[in-house]
Amino acid sequence: MPESTTSARAVFLSYAREDAEPVRRIADALRAFGVEVWFDQNELRGGDAWDTKIRTQIRTCTLCLPIISATTQARGEGYFRREWKFAVERTHDMAAGVPFLLPVVIDDTPESEALVPEEFMRVQWTRLPNGVLTPQFIEQVKKLLDGKAQPAVRSRPTERGEGTPPPKKKSIPGWTWGALTAVAVGVAAAIGIFRKAEPVPVPPPAPAVEAKPAAPAPRLSDKSIAVLPFTNMSEEKDSAFFTDGMHEDILTNLALVRELRVVSRTSVMSYRGTQKPMKQIAQELGVTYILEGSVRRVGNKVRVTGQLIHAASDEHVWAQAYDRDLTDIFTIQSELSRQIAAALQAALSPEEKAFLARKPTDNPAAYDAYLKGRGTRNRSPTASRAALQSAEESFRTAVELDPNFAAAWGELAVVHALRIFWGLDASPARRAQGDAAIAQAVRLAPEAPDIGRLIGTYAYYANRDYARATEQYEKAIRLQPNDPTGYISLGLIQRRQGRWTESLANMRKAVELDPGNISYVRNLLSAASYCRRWDEILTMQQRLVALLPGDIRELWFLSLRDWERTGDTRKPSEFLARLDPAVRETDLVKFVRHNWAIVRDDYAEFKRLDEGKPSYPDEVPPVITAIYTAACYLAHGDQAAARARVEPFVAPLRTQVAAEPENYHALSYLGQIEAILGNSAEGLRLLNQVITQMPETRDAMDGGGYRYDLATVCALTGDRDRAIAELAALLGKPTEVYVASIRTDPAFARLRGDPRFEALLNDPKNNAPLF
Repeated sequence: MPESTTSARAVFLSYAREDAEPVRRIADALRAFGVEVWFDQNELRGGDAWDTKIRTQIRTCTLCLPIISATTQARGEGYFRREWKFAVERTHDMAAGVPFLLPVVIDDTPESEALVPEEFMRVQWTRLPNGVLTPQFIEQVKKLLDGKAQPAVRSRPTERGEGTPPPKKKSIPGWTWGALTAVAVGVAAAIGIFRKAEPVPVPPPAPAVEAKPAAPAPRLSDKSIAVLPFTNMSEEKDSAFFTDGMHEDILTNLALVRELRVVSRTSVMSYRGTQKPMKQIAQELGVTYILEGSVRRVGNKVRVTGQLIHAASDEHVWAQAYDRDLTDIFTIQSELSRQIAAALQAALSPEEKAFLARKPTDNPAAYDAYLKGRGTRNRSPTASRAALQSAEESFRTAVELDPNFAAAWGELAVVHALRIFWGLDASPARRAQGDAAIAQAVRLAPEAPDIGRLIGTYAYYANRDYARATEQYEKAIRLQPNDPTGYISLGLIQRRQGRWTESLANMRKAVELDPGNISYVRNLLSAASYCRRWDEILTMQQRLVALLPGDIRELWFLSLRDWERTGDTRKPSEFLARLDPAVRETDLVKFVRHNWAIVRDDYAEFKRLDEGKPSYPDEVPPVITAIYTAACYLAHGDQAAARARVEPFVAPLRTQVAAEPENYHALSYLGQIEAILGNSAEGLRLLNQVITQMPETRDAMDGGGYRYDLATVCALTGDRDRAIAELAALLGKPTEVYVASIRTDPAFARLRGDPRFEALLNDPKNNAPLF
């Protein structure tokens, strides 16, 4: 906790050591709104000096928030109880009605049974599950700190607490501000300055909405199971990757059993450290059974425990502990998976038994490197250059330690493929490395199901070989009909092929099987967006808001959906206006405001923010923002500023396209920049080259995006006829380009007022759903 105690508006958080993570969420969210918080999980200790410091802070803070939980219930003794006593002693010197105590419950602990001082029961409590703040609570704290509100006095003990916000009906979930890094991606995608990266199976209240699921959760099956994240019991601080890797491999093994329906890793990871009851988790995930486990690694020994629970009855169906050498780690995974299948009376085919008995590597160090690489890919955006580099190094280490490690070769190939697909490195050398790696994986394990998936992924992302990718994923669906990954993968492929109705059906099937999978919901939302299915877009966006309470990107997108459909800028503008002043002035939010000022044609605000050089998130290449910003300067007649914005990118891009002639991202960027610089012929040549080599028949998504880039170059170079013709063609087919984005894109400023352009934008069919 800070040494200074001079603040007159500070909040003191008192909590048990075990609750540090949810309490940190509370602290971080309050600080994001400019509230000074006295909290430090590293200084929970006793001693006379510490007692004096704590007494001083409690005596000088404005509000004391005692955090109540199952942990505080279970601990009859603890330093937090001494802090509570200090806080109660201070209330004895206060006038009646002075706000000071603001108890917060972070789980399902009943207030009527809480082991707390009597004084806590005289004021109303707030329930913040897992430390996720609501806008109402933040507003209440700020008002109490400012002396503009009185604490709510409890008239009688209640289970929920009359001062606690009621269960969700039409309110948006509360704020956590850690997602600020995603803001720039949200605004950029929404206003059309770049095509959204495709996820690889990887303020005060906004206008009230009710989150509606896209599809009902699957009915409970006697053989449905969720494998919760395993607990890392190892003493080594850097061993979490091993525990997570064990969890993922066991989940993968169980998913191979045809009779089981296993919830995906993406959905269960949100329950790490949860305090929700098993019955509630099972209901949310649509399963009958929950598997919990832990991993403890010491030296060359490992202990893995697992227990299978029937969630409705809380009955422990099966439990086992395995103490083995690290070299026996795959034997543990195999035995655990087979015993779980037996406990659920799921028959194993000879093929399934053989796969469960596999031993991918005999080298523990190679397995460690493999798990580190896979963990990096799981945690990071698929287009992150730094993450892909780190993963590549880990997988390369794995195959160097064990050249016969087929899965590591396959994962290494996928990293190469993603670099090619996202235009990070489309050089012949990169492609050759990827081809060699996948060939090695196939040679080593041609029939393994996990290698089959990697073959499909490589074929898709490295070569857009949709036929081979489809073959692999249809095979996966035959082997695992209850596994959603095959359906989502087919959906991703089919939308690239322009088979939109089939794509939507398969993506809906994946979401139905795995309703909590955020990546699946985002992909379905994206496909619906290309088809202008406005109702489904809104439903999916509301679902994301419900799945990610407090994620500012998703709330920002929600505010933009009305603008996309109608062109009305009021809701997004009101959203930004309601942000706390301190949050509005952060670099990332200023970046969002910078781009939104372009949409609103607020040139003075745009220029003021642009001169402040807003920061860029990793997911948005600076060249994209430079092009969009330069177009705005051109639209307002400032050619010098436009040139200054894009000139730093010219030489690097020219070098890159010379070395990577199939890097279509780089070719398109350079073509747009050449047009901005006045090199009309070169700009058109480059974009014509792109759409010739990457037509919509080869990739319905990227092909359409590059054709939009061609339309912008035509408009910038004065070719109105072709620009309007290209836009007319785009609006007649699935593409993530809307009338609203075309109307506000500064690249089309020269077209405004042209009767043909205005007629195009005003034709109702160009904004109507396509399917």
